[in-house]
Amino acid sequence: MSEDSRPAPGGYEGVVGPNEDGWRLDAFLAASLGISRAGARRALSRGKVTWRERPVGLDAKGAPIAEGDRIQVVHEPDPSEAPPRPEPDQPLEIVASGDGWLALDKPAGTPVHPLQVDEGGSLANALVARHPEVIGVGEGGLRSGVVHRLDVDTSGVLLFAVQEEAWQRLREAFRRHKVEKTYLAIVAGRLEGEGELALQLSVGRHRPAKVRVLSEDDARPGRGRPTRTRWRSLVATDEASLVEARPTTGFLHQIRASLAHLGHPILGDPRYGGPEHALAPRQMLHAQRVRWKEVEATCEPPADFAAALRELGLES
Repeated sequence: MSEDSRPAPGGYEGVVGPNEDGWRLDAFLAASLGISRAGARRALSRGKVTWRERPVGLDAKGAPIAEGDRIQVVHEPDPSEAPPRPEPDQPLEIVASGDGWLALDKPAGTPVHPLQVDEGGSLANALVARHPEVIGVGEGGLRSGVVHRLDVDTSGVLLFAVQEEAWQRLREAFRRHKVEKTYLAIVAGRLEGEGELALQLSVGRHRPAKVRVLSEDDARPGRGRPTRTRWRSLVATDEASLVEARPTTGFLHQIRASLAHLGHPILGDPRYGGPEHALAPRQMLHAQRVRWKEVEATCEPPADFAAALRELGLES
């Protein structure tokens, strides 16, 4: 935002700077107020926005703004739209970037975004501190810029968008199952060969979350979600196997539940029957690669995963 921009009681007042020239009005409002694009549109629809000295409504949401435009907003903040608290000391590793997107290396144990305004320690907290332009992108609020998610204890590559247009493109690609996702999993027992699991999954419990595989009798429309996961064994021993998994759909705990259904749960994943193991302090699942068109990012397995492979004799 321009250096002339300043908070106003209950809203915002400022001048469009050179970097915002040509932005959509709703995108500028979202970034300036730190809210979602939907929140900016609500402000417009309620007559709370003055642009070029004139009140404007929702029909102006897509209008291009220009450098030097003065914009005023009367806005009562909604706590649910607050962005993550910036944490500049929180570690952040960017492994790839492109036009409007960033690929981050998510450590195991780190959440993607906070669930409450006062929570910290997530990737989103770290990202907001370095890239404040992410605020208001996509779902906005605490989920600003989040394109997809990984479980807290899953490590690996994760995409964020720092521009609305990039978020829209990537979300549509995920929705249409166009994004190629490759995971590595250390599973219990000897698993050889390759195959594809086509399962109907349903959320059986919410807190803590757990999904279940529906039988043919239960797999009626509306009861679950059809999922597909391709798998390939890379190295196998009697104790454990290293498996590459490529989900072509996206559903909560899809890989974890699918491999457990196959009879080879992930080590360190007791929720799905994975045995406890001294080398598995968490579920041994790692998102290795994401690829779609110009978007491509790879994360090598972290130290705990690499140590387990070495000690279990699964290094390929």
